[in-house]
Amino acid sequence: MFAADLNGKRQELLIEAVPGARRLAALADVNMVTATQLKILQEAAGLRGVELATYSVRGFDEIGPAIGAAKAGGAAAINVLGSPLLNGGSGGRLINERAAALKLPAMFQWPEWADDGGFIGYGPSRPAMFSQAARLLIKVLRGANPADLPVEQPTRFELVINLRTAKAAGIEVPAALALRADRIIE
Repeated sequence: MFAADLNGKRQELLIEAVPGARRLAALADVNMVTATQLKILQEAAGLRGVELATYSVRGFDEIGPAIGAAKAGGAAAINVLGSPLLNGGSGGRLINERAAALKLPAMFQWPEWADDGGFIGYGPSRPAMFSQAARLLIKVLRGANPADLPVEQPTRFELVINLRTAKAAGIEVPAALALRADRIIE
């Protein structure tokens, strides 16, 4: 799914979406992200004049306090790095609720989280991913050897921006970014 690769792209989009931000936060699942990946994100942010603070979590119970610490630390927005813990059902809902309460816009790996109140979602569509997995499963159930099937990765990525969430957080999304969005939620 290119989750680790897209963390950097999501960070670039977030920097563009929150002009003038000098400090961003990255919410990272320690089970999914490496120190090297975090270093690359920090260096990329530094090149854009933005300080990136990483808040690592190990479990569901650490998500809320980490978001609170990010807000207290002066973060203008938070990049929720790719992870089943953070971008799954309960984790994503908790992040959206906590981020909304603190007026801290959050960027997600799945575009659908913008529909549920997140600021921005960028990545492959979950329904498209499930459809792709179902096609492969059908081939296996019909007798294909899994080792003979080609690896399939997503080829289409969606950018969804929630302008209601932006407005609630006091953010004016640049028109150039809004024009590139696949969907805008107003």
